[in-house]
Amino acid sequence: MDGLPALSKLRLEAIDRQGSDVRQIAHDHAHPPRASDLAELQQLQKKSGRERDEAQEGRTAQSLSETLRSGARRAGPRVIRGEPHEGYTPISPRVSVTNTQGSGFVKAMSDAGLKPTIVYHNLSPAELYEKALQYEPSSHIVTGGALATISGAKTGRSPRDKRIVREPDSEADVWWGEGSPNYEMDERTFLLNRERAVDYLNQADRLYVCDGYACWDPAVRYRIRVVCGRPFHALFAHNLLIRPSEEELADHFGRPDFTIFNAGVFPANRHTSYMTSSTSVDISFAHREMVILGTQSCGEMKQGVFTLMNYWLPKRGILPLNSGCNVGQQGDVALYFGLSGTGKTTFSTDSERRLVGDDTLGWGETGVFNIEGGCYAKCIGLSKEREPGIHAALRFGAVLENVCFDEESREVDFDASSITENTRAAYPIEHMGNALVPCLAGHPRNAVFLCCDLFGVLPPVSRLSAAQALYYFMSGYTAKVAGTEQGITEPQATFSACYTSTSLVWHPTKYAAMLAAKLEQHGTHVWLVNTGWSAGGYGVGRRISLEHTRAIVAAIHSGELAAAERQTLPLFNLQAPTSCPGVPPELLLPSTTWVDKEAYSQQLVQLAALFVANFKKFEGGSRHMSEEEVRRIVEAGPSL
Repeated sequence: MDGLPALSKLRLEAIDRQGSDVRQIAHDHAHPPRASDLAELQQLQKKSGRERDEAQEGRTAQSLSETLRSGARRAGPRVIRGEPHEGYTPISPRVSVTNTQGSGFVKAMSDAGLKPTIVYHNLSPAELYEKALQYEPSSHIVTGGALATISGAKTGRSPRDKRIVREPDSEADVWWGEGSPNYEMDERTFLLNRERAVDYLNQADRLYVCDGYACWDPAVRYRIRVVCGRPFHALFAHNLLIRPSEEELADHFGRPDFTIFNAGVFPANRHTSYMTSSTSVDISFAHREMVILGTQSCGEMKQGVFTLMNYWLPKRGILPLNSGCNVGQQGDVALYFGLSGTGKTTFSTDSERRLVGDDTLGWGETGVFNIEGGCYAKCIGLSKEREPGIHAALRFGAVLENVCFDEESREVDFDASSITENTRAAYPIEHMGNALVPCLAGHPRNAVFLCCDLFGVLPPVSRLSAAQALYYFMSGYTAKVAGTEQGITEPQATFSACYTSTSLVWHPTKYAAMLAAKLEQHGTHVWLVNTGWSAGGYGVGRRISLEHTRAIVAAIHSGELAAAERQTLPLFNLQAPTSCPGVPPELLLPSTTWVDKEAYSQQLVQLAALFVANFKKFEGGSRHMSEEEVRRIVEAGPSL
């Protein structure tokens, strides 16, 4: 210690006297690491939640290989476990092998160019967040924890690009021709598009596969597999499908009943037969597959599953419905029919009632069940005050599609429509605090048909007779709200049979006949509720307030409206209650809200004429409903 200042010598001597342990603390070997390098240390960070089952892993690998089978080469990719840096063994693509090494990811080697592809199978939301943030510059975590991303050029569904394959086993069942949403495609063209999608997916750097169920009723449940190239599509599928338990995935899932190939990043070939654009959404009931090309809008996957249910469920005596459902404290079940933007989600998610589902249902022998495992809500103009339940659901695990947010705070601006009016949120139904899980209920006491009347002449609420219920169900009058489909920038009057014409497969009279039987059997009351305009049409009048519509729906549940006096409206013969708690009496009768009575009469006639013209396509009847039965329904509609 010679040469050191006296004070420094004293400090070192004091440290020495405390013992040698102090000096060992600073030594590199005082706390040796439990790994040889950083990579090994990072592996210790994650612990496996379950023991490896190599036999099950082999079956899963084989199932994935079969899903991704090339039609032209009659072979699927070879599937093994492993990380990208471990390499692969280029043996026969028809053989599936499970390696004993790896972290749980599945790696596929495409036989198209022998390019290795990583397949991530049933990743958790947290893992999908990581992939989205790692590989997609457009994905961000926003305040509250949701994942915000964009869907590319197409921000809404493209119903005119949807095709149903004309096949021997189903062509007699499908509603073709004028007024139908079903544009046909031959099997050869479908297989060409399938090959294009599968080749693209097999060549991708990484794939995401999500397995889930459709239909909460265990006796009806279908196994759905989604194969996609974007992690946010996989997260959407995870949220909207019913999530299987680990035991169900291991023991019961097996081969899917239906597979969706979402190659939406890749365009369709415009020169292929039946193509009208670079977008093509194709469904084959025989192959039990759906192919998506040229659109990344999540709504196409959701609509595809519902289209499938619209075909399969009636074969089992179950009525598929584009409807929300909830249950009151007294066990009373209510249905809410309506197209996007009419308030179906808003009223289905009433915090005072238990939510069964907000959009797609099945009505069978034992009651109503949700088809989906989550919600896909419009969120333009969303606020905590107006929609507290939905606002609270937009937390970690939720997907926000095409929303805008502050680049620094990451606070979402739900009023912004810079990208589209059709901003959307997808989240598991469990995110709703009032969700009833499992999503099953009894038979409905009330059914509410929601419409958005642009003419401002329909009353805020009407009680419908049995025949009127079928007339307005088959008509499906409402407005296409801005942004829900490509090219819709402001509301347009439209008729959508059964409130879901773009998803119908059978003729509308098939669903109407099934509904008639259900309504009669269970004594369900049906109401027409207008959430559109009053005191004038669009651009002149004002939108009926949510507060007043909530009061109307509450009075339906309580039974007060059923007991109220009613007045018959001209032309439409609708029975409108003359009083309702919480609603000004003058609002209940449209003619009293119009200053220009002559203009009101003209608008009334104009709307009635639209109804009459639209219903002509049903007047000949069908094999599901006789001409006489249809005539009785027509007589319940407006008369000129």
